Amino acid sequence: MAASVRVGRIAGIEVGLHWSLAIVFALIVWTLAGQVLPALVPDQPQSAYWLVSSIAALLFYVSLLSHEMGHAVVAMRLGVKVDGITLWIFGGVARLHGDAPTPGAEVKIAIAGPVVSLVLAILFAAVTFALDTTSGPPLIEGGSAWLAASNAMLLVFNLIPAFPLDGGRLLRAWLWQRSGDRYRATSSAARLGRICSFLLMGLGLLALFVQGALSGLWLIFLGWFLMSAARSEESQVLMRGALAGLRVGDVMSRDPTMAPGWITVDEFMHSVLPGQRSNAYPLKTFDGGLDGLVTSNRLAQVPQEDRPIRRVRDVGIAIEDVAKASPGEPIIAVLDRFSQSDDGQLLVIDGEGKLVGMLSPADITRALRGAAVRPSS
Repeated sequence: MAASVRVGRIAGIEVGLHWSLAIVFALIVWTLAGQVLPALVPDQPQSAYWLVSSIAALLFYVSLLSHEMGHAVVAMRLGVKVDGITLWIFGGVARLHGDAPTPGAEVKIAIAGPVVSLVLAILFAAVTFALDTTSGPPLIEGGSAWLAASNAMLLVFNLIPAFPLDGGRLLRAWLWQRSGDRYRATSSAARLGRICSFLLMGLGLLALFVQGALSGLWLIFLGWFLMSAARSEESQVLMRGALAGLRVGDVMSRDPTMAPGWITVDEFMHSVLPGQRSNAYPLKTFDGGLDGLVTSNRLAQVPQEDRPIRRVRDVGIAIEDVAKASPGEPIIAVLDRFSQSDDGQLLVIDGEGKLVGMLSPADITRALRGAAVRPSS
């Protein structure tokens, strides 16, 4: 989930907001100011309802961020890299770079968020009780009561054993501990997660068509999101499992053809491209040094009239901007570099600075197919 607005860093963790957050913020404020607070505390100025509702909505998102920070901080302490946190329409996402190393670490990371939500629910409940016993401002008390209930609901919802919710991750840790197999545990937890998502969508359809409640739409969308997230995370974990133990040198396409970068695009397309099956070509300088990378797509985008005068190196990517890997690196350690590569290609360079291969998504797919047909020991 990519952030639309980057807020900054908290405890060294990048925090961002997705544009969809504005939709839910407006809905929360509108619901609180128009329905919830007037029912709890009647006969107050409308402007006061809107002000307290806006503050409560902001504090709710602070609560969401705190929940995700709980996951992220514990993950970092356990040696798991955190790419960042994004708040969006369905709450928050702490993007962890890789999996927990052990079932125990998985439990600690997964339970950290619910513990934060529990603490916040107790805190807001205590504030509500204190305001009630001291006859404090009734609207502030109403807003605090809503925040206590919201954090309690966030706690309960996240403990549903539906992967990838926190409860589903706790379930995976338990299955992992019992079987000793992280990947089988992930498949089982994801399967239950999909069942829960269908139940949510079914409840949403009942609420929408039987009771006429628009809240059913929210349950339908939430169920759909959980189903998609479970499938996506399951495929990522299983893919990493299938590639475990493989190194870049085992998978790369070896000894790629180096093309001259000083010739024109027209000459390149007539003298180099014919008979070649590759879509990407490392470029060399006149004295044989590595100069960059060019792809068939980049060449095809050059206007016909410019091809006789444009050099290939001017169309390609400069060597300093090309994503690279070394042959001894684990495959799973370089997967994220494909997203940093404009053309989905990694140049594989050995310790002496020599080009020894190229790595593409097609090479990864071929390795996955090989893992799928490889007999288990």
